[in-house]
Amino acid sequence: MRIGVLGTGMVGNTIGSKLIQLGHEVRMGSRAAGNEKAVAWAVQAGEDASEGTFAESAAFGEIVVNCTAGVASLDALAAAGEENLAGKLLIDVANPIDFSGGMPPTLSVCNDDSLGESIQRAFPGARVVKALNTVNCDVMVEPLSVPGEHVAFVCGDEAAAKDEAVALLGTFGWPPERVLDLGGISASRGLEMYLLFWLGVYGALGTHRFNIAIAR
Repeated sequence: MRIGVLGTGMVGNTIGSKLIQLGHEVRMGSRAAGNEKAVAWAVQAGEDASEGTFAESAAFGEIVVNCTAGVASLDALAAAGEENLAGKLLIDVANPIDFSGGMPPTLSVCNDDSLGESIQRAFPGARVVKALNTVNCDVMVEPLSVPGEHVAFVCGDEAAAKDEAVALLGTFGWPPERVLDLGGISASRGLEMYLLFWLGVYGALGTHRFNIAIAR
């Protein structure tokens, strides 16, 4: 499958590399073709990896994964182009964390809105699914790095899109019984606000290799 990964940071690099490992063709997108980080990733990742602009990555992908910084995601997706996202599964793993005021950070959108909802409104033709934003990128693609029956969450307005996202997560190592569907895209509000708590736990533990389990 051809997958467009938007973003050249640690999350985009990690997810893009995992997708290559799984046998997909991946194009990493950035604001301008020839981005130094994207070129270096493509060289390291091998012949099924390539790089280009946000628009070129989105046009290339049958699935698009938003790994950009949350505060810049809407601009990045606008550069990707609505026509290149229409009809496609758009997995949003970003969080709208705003460090502009220093530590601790705030969220650029919360309470009565979310980044996930904002993306779906801005790109109504895209099939947006929020997923994997509640764990560090290493855990996103290697859930066995954390022991126990911990869970991932998804939300989105289209059931078929969520099914496709859950299937892809399964190839990362998240079995369906450990992926909890929280409903419509408005559930992004809670998933994104959880990140402020996540940062506190990270500070207390001194490691990003953790997740939460649901005891029933």
